[in-house]
Amino acid sequence: MNTDPAPVTTDEPDRLVLRARDVHFDWSALDLHWIPDEPFATHVINVLHLLLPEGERWFVEVFKQAVPHITDHELREQVLGFIGQEAVHAEAHAGVLDHMDAHGLDPRPYVEQIAWLFRVVLGDRDLSGAREFAWLRTRLAVIAGIEHYTAVLGQWVLDAKRLDEVGTDPTMLDLLRWHGAEEVEHRSVAYDLYMHVDGGYTRRALAMGVAAFALASLWVRGVRFLVVNDPYLRGRIDGVRPKASWALRDGRRGLIPHLGRLARAIPEYLRRRYHPSHHGSTAQAVAYLAVSPAARAAEAAEREAAR
Repeated sequence: MNTDPAPVTTDEPDRLVLRARDVHFDWSALDLHWIPDEPFATHVINVLHLLLPEGERWFVEVFKQAVPHITDHELREQVLGFIGQEAVHAEAHAGVLDHMDAHGLDPRPYVEQIAWLFRVVLGDRDLSGAREFAWLRTRLAVIAGIEHYTAVLGQWVLDAKRLDEVGTDPTMLDLLRWHGAEEVEHRSVAYDLYMHVDGGYTRRALAMGVAAFALASLWVRGVRFLVVNDPYLRGRIDGVRPKASWALRDGRRGLIPHLGRLARAIPEYLRRRYHPSHHGSTAQAVAYLAVSPAARAAEAAEREAAR
């Protein structure tokens, strides 16, 4: 399987005006294992539903604090669009947590740990002046690193034809691709904001190290939590302890992101001349958003409300 990043095409659209799409999803018919007969692969991706709501709410709060420091009008508009999109993302994924709970898999113990990380460890501190601004810049650097990964994941799910072939639930697939498309669409905003208010390479590199380590640790922990607490798997999969070999296997099969691709995201980001626009396809993201059932329904509702 080719795990190289999608090349930038020559027909990429100009910088877009970012806007939040008020999407809604109906989870009433969703199976707990929404990739049929693939519980491990399902839960690898399910970790995103646990991580993203709290993380994206944190992104929104940090970006709101950064807005007064923006002196470029175009960047300010991009940041405001990013804030709107991330707020909707958080709520869209939060609905899946209620679905898990209804199937006997209570996500709250893990989600509470994630909330503590973002609200306490990475939250606001009793600082002022230069120290407060330094903490803001550090958090913006961490977000820029995380956003590099979310763009990689967004491009992956847009390309993941294998998920269609194995019969993945179409509503869940639309959620993932709608979100992935918007991550690709706004992939440059966090980096551009960091470069605008700071731009230091050392802080950027160290923050990527923190972001990569935290994401890997939390993802492994989240997969273990979901598999161990899945009421349908208890006692059926080798004592329900997930193995690294399963991730390698399912990555090769195209059911989850390939570990090699995720590893290569770090040196990509650490290049001195890195920019998010060099990776992923805005044209592909925009094309999906034009056909996404949830995005089209949101646009139709907007037009109706405007009448």
